[in-house]
Amino acid sequence: MEFSHKPVMLYECLEGLNINPEGIYLDGTAGGAGHSSEIAKRLTTGRLISLDRDPDAVAVATERLKDYNATVVNCNYSEMDMALSDLGIDKVNGILMDLGVSSYQLDNAARGFSYHYDAALDMRMSKTGLSAKDVVNEYSYADLSKIIFEYGEEKFARNIANNIVKAREKYTIETTLELAEIIRNSVPQKFRREKNPCKKTFQAIRMEVNGELTHLSEGLDKAFDALEIGGRLCVITFHSLEDRLV
Repeated sequence: MEFSHKPVMLYECLEGLNINPEGIYLDGTAGGAGHSSEIAKRLTTGRLISLDRDPDAVAVATERLKDYNATVVNCNYSEMDMALSDLGIDKVNGILMDLGVSSYQLDNAARGFSYHYDAALDMRMSKTGLSAKDVVNEYSYADLSKIIFEYGEEKFARNIANNIVKAREKYTIETTLELAEIIRNSVPQKFRREKNPCKKTFQAIRMEVNGELTHLSEGLDKAFDALEIGGRLCVITFHSLEDRLV
């Protein structure tokens, strides 16, 4: 599957960064190199550092940025201080952080992020560590309920968590559609008709698997530390939990 990702709010970000052609810039989420490519095109003697925790994104971005003065690093933006230090860079002129999950990750059924496809429960952006299957099958009722309520802002969190626990007493919950079916059966019919009831719970589990809010909090602190005086930070958020932190 081709790694395609249309960069969100591209020109707003470029305007916000106020790019100096001789400056050093950091893109915290390389993805398909959409934002990164446009930043790199505007540099002359400047340099771009592009980070991503997803090895698929790193491979694609490395290829797409090969003709620019750009370096792609496989790490989370919360580790930008170490990435910059390893490259001998003290400060940068601008940083972009595009949060959340990419369209490639959602559309690639094998990655297990989407409730539209039947796939193994995974949701790991880095392809390593704790998976969605681990969370769903091993977390306690209390922890599941808390995560779904806080990260998904789901008012039926307790009922969903309770039904997950009941289901896994009978079988191991292995796939996205197995989880989606449990969620649908936990939500009143009225709400099932209005919109897909799986969205909030899938978001919550994904955020837990990838430690998204922890990484964001750390990344914001490190971004300010890494910026030159007068430097710019642009952050694209997609839901209220990210909004509040930023």
